[in-house]
Amino acid sequence: MIPNLFRKAKIPDNIPKDMQVIVNKLKKAKSKGDCLRKAYDFLSKKYYGCSIVTKFFDLFVTDLDKLWKKNETHCTNLNYLLRVLLIKSGFFKEEDIKPKITAIGHISIHQYLKVRINDNKFVNVDLWGASHKVKLGSYAHGFRHSLFGKISTKLKNLLPLIF
Repeated sequence: MIPNLFRKAKIPDNIPKDMQVIVNKLKKAKSKGDCLRKAYDFLSKKYYGCSIVTKFFDLFVTDLDKLWKKNETHCTNLNYLLRVLLIKSGFFKEEDIKPKITAIGHISIHQYLKVRINDNKFVNVDLWGASHKVKLGSYAHGFRHSLFGKISTKLKNLLPLIF
């Protein structure tokens, strides 16, 4: 089974020193929303959400040090990194962060997060999707993904030629 897909990995007591530097910056945020935005901005610039095909075995990496050193990884790993940053910032608790499952292209399982920023408001967060033109507040699903959007447009253009 793919780690972190259907369960939350434990937040470690000790984190990489470079990661702690980011946590220290997040602790200075003005609010939960500000902290989330800063963590999202940092991680979406540092990482690229990769395809299951190109980095299949990375799905099974659970070592935080190894994940932190990568620059391309899967949705589950990106979500784990975000959870660590948010919880270590002191602004968020585990119950504020809910992993959600959806499908991309109706065939590929995908995980994103719903993050509580106040008593009544959750924000969809898809760090993997950030690499694929999905904005904070939304998530990749169905054909709402740049790669599948391009494929579906090409298919629509080919249909008249086939029939």
